[in-house]
Amino acid sequence: MASHRKLRAAAVVCAAVAVAGPAPAVAWAAPPAAAWASAPAPAPSPDPFANLTADEIGERAVTATQSATSLRMTGRVAADGQPLDIDFAVNDRDECTGLMKIDGGTAELRRIDDITYMKGDEAFWRVSMSSQGVPEAQIDATIELVKGRWLKIAPGQAGSSDLSGVCDLKSLLADLDKDKAERSGLVRGPEGEVDGTPVATLVKKTTDGEKTGGEPTGGETTTVSVSEEGKPYILKMVKAGGDSPGSLVFSEYDKPVDVVVPPADETVDLSKLDPGTPA
Repeated sequence: MASHRKLRAAAVVCAAVAVAGPAPAVAWAAPPAAAWASAPAPAPSPDPFANLTADEIGERAVTATQSATSLRMTGRVAADGQPLDIDFAVNDRDECTGLMKIDGGTAELRRIDDITYMKGDEAFWRVSMSSQGVPEAQIDATIELVKGRWLKIAPGQAGSSDLSGVCDLKSLLADLDKDKAERSGLVRGPEGEVDGTPVATLVKKTTDGEKTGGEPTGGETTTVSVSEEGKPYILKMVKAGGDSPGSLVFSEYDKPVDVVVPPADETVDLSKLDPGTPA
């Protein structure tokens, strides 16, 4: 029935909008992206970047990070003006597992074998659907249908492509090199540490009147922390000020991502949310 097709679409749209946060997060953090290390620390000796400019360090960091086969990202970013807390592990086989929190609601996301599974609590579904203007009656009906279950979304179903992008590591990291011009003009900041690893910090500031992508931006500072041990991976990014402040920590590079498929009796297929169809 048409009304339930709308319910089904509403559930997926809400999920896609809420989950899409991580991808843009990497995109904004990318070229000039950044993060202050959590605490100042003595620089390692010798400095592995001693003969490099800040821009050259940034170039090496992007190259190294794009070579990763997996990573974990945690932090807070802005999604449609609302803070979104994320904790995701993703690999280069389009698999991922993690959770997100927005406005008091929590949802888990898993993707494996091209199938996406999503399980949200009532608060998550309610806030994500309300933000899309879904009528209260439809919200209540959808929550009842998916309560305590994983929503199973197969390739080709509504919202599948949007959700799969969250678990596409290669695509996420490709954004780091999307606009080399935005990555120029970096300045090396103070030495620091991220979770005990010494890092070099690279800083870029923009002021009112400067433009990014043709649109004026407010004053903001972005900083990227680059590992001084092993590969020069990006370990942390932060954007302060501007329209979309946020912070992301990257860890567990090249480590296995263990994705567990939810039990069949705890899932509901997106295609089976019509009335009279067994879930």
